[in-house]
Amino acid sequence: MTSQYFTYEKGKVIQALRYHFISRKEIKLMMILINVFAIVSAALFFAKKISPLAFLISSVLWVGLMIVFWYLLPLTIYKRSATFKDRFRATAGNQSFTIENEKGSKSWDWSEFSTMMESPHFYHLYFDARSFFIIPKEAFEGDDVHEVRKIFAQKINKTPLAP
Repeated sequence: MTSQYFTYEKGKVIQALRYHFISRKEIKLMMILINVFAIVSAALFFAKKISPLAFLISSVLWVGLMIVFWYLLPLTIYKRSATFKDRFRATAGNQSFTIENEKGSKSWDWSEFSTMMESPHFYHLYFDARSFFIIPKEAFEGDDVHEVRKIFAQKINKTPLAP
C-alpha cells in the first residue's frame, strides 16, 4: 500500500513526540513519583510540618519536570531532526516497509520492527525502545488509513517496549 507524498506538521510532530515520551515506563514512573512527592509536600506544608522553602523546592521541581517532558524535550528533538523538514512517501508491502523521498529510499523487513504505537495523528514504528520513526496518518487517503493499521498490526509485534 503506497501513500501520497507527505510532510510533517510541527505541532502534530511535537504532540506525537509527547506521546512517545509519556508512553515510556520510566518516565511514567518518574512523573507519578514527582506528583506524589508534590502532593505529600503540599499536605505537609499545610499541616505546618515542613518549611515554605521545602514546599517551594518541590513545586519548582514538579513544574520544571513537566516543562522538560511536555515542551523542551519534544521541541529539541524536532529542531535537531532534518527528517521533519523533508517530503516522503511510505509503502507498506507484504515483505517490507519503505520510505522514499527525492533523494532516495530505504526499506526495512517487517521483522526489523520491534513494536508499533498509534497516536491521534501518527503511527509510531519502533526498531527498539529508543529508535523509531513516525508516519502521519494523513499520508494515507480514505480507507487506506485503516488498511495500513491492519498491515502494521499483522506485521509488527504490539507488545510494550522494554526500557
